[in-house]
Amino acid sequence: MQIAIPLFDGFAALDAIGPYQVLGAIPGAEVRFTGPAPGPVTTDDRMLTVVADGRWEDAPSPAVLVVPGGIGTRRLLHDERMLDWIRGAHRTSRWTTSVCTGSLLLAAAGLLDGVDATTNWLEREELGELGANVLDERVVERGRIVTAAGVTAGLDMALAIAARLTSPEVAQAIQLGIEYDPQPPFDAGSPDKAPAPVVGLVREAVRASNAAALAELAHGGADRRPHSARR
Repeated sequence: MQIAIPLFDGFAALDAIGPYQVLGAIPGAEVRFTGPAPGPVTTDDRMLTVVADGRWEDAPSPAVLVVPGGIGTRRLLHDERMLDWIRGAHRTSRWTTSVCTGSLLLAAAGLLDGVDATTNWLEREELGELGANVLDERVVERGRIVTAAGVTAGLDMALAIAARLTSPEVAQAIQLGIEYDPQPPFDAGSPDKAPAPVVGLVREAVRASNAAALAELAHGGADRRPHSARR
């Protein structure tokens, strides 16, 4: 059972690695990281590189498709190569899924027209503009399309998919194996719960970070040093 996680320059690390950790534990599963070309692909913070073992097209018919998010999705919203591959993979997949802003790519590919879906809370408006019916939910399952909200929601989505592919008992065993038992020190994991000043701080930080990341991606991501190493 092949599970394809397409990488791209500027993807969010946990969006891809979280589902990989869960889905890769399914008996008989083969997880493939693919990219625009075989080789290293760098995350949105330019601090981590994951090696793609093939091109997107080298996984044309995965059983499960997991599209991660990250600022790099913005450059792919009109990339017909990526969008055509998503459409093709979806035709035969058992499950087509996304994490965070990966849902923007599903929408750009035409898979979410009028379909209930979710994404990172900061990008709900954009997802709606791309044709989806946006819900304020952590995981949204509609038919064989499953979308997850921001970053950590990918773990919840992957566990739900693991249960459907195997059984609730196997999914629970995977959850126990990775000791996924979140008990955060603060109840600030959504804009509805976090204090208003914190919400504003995140908005400003993300706006500045995205602007810098998009500028760097536009120049080919030549400077791959961690932010802390730059001057």
